[in-house]
Amino acid sequence: MIMDTFRSLFTADVLAELFPTDFSDQFFEALYGDADDGAYDISLALAGGDEKTLEFELRLAQRPGKCLVCSLTYGLPEVFSRHPLINIAGLVEKINAVLGETAHCTGWQMGRTRELSRALHVVPLSLSLA
Repeated sequence: MIMDTFRSLFTADVLAELFPTDFSDQFFEALYGDADDGAYDISLALAGGDEKTLEFELRLAQRPGKCLVCSLTYGLPEVFSRHPLINIAGLVEKINAVLGETAHCTGWQMGRTRELSRALHVVPLSLSLA
């Protein structure tokens, strides 16, 4: 039942507002000096949740002609948690605002990168709820 509430709050439009598509280009521009050097696009997805935890994923989708597997995505949880553009702490504040009276985030942590396929990796973002 609570997952239905989360799905109604975190629609595709809301997720795109929380983590705009142009963040990928901005991230690679800051990292490499050229957005075209990026191997993947980053998006935010709702992965699951219950009364105590809300699960999101930062999805890394391979760009055409690029190699996601070659992109060293396994170090990204540490990079994302500190990078000022990705701003996970700020993202969590925005998520909290969307949650409104439904729940309140009391903490967060990033999990290890998971390879769902050669063209899609995910970095889990878990929020503790009260």
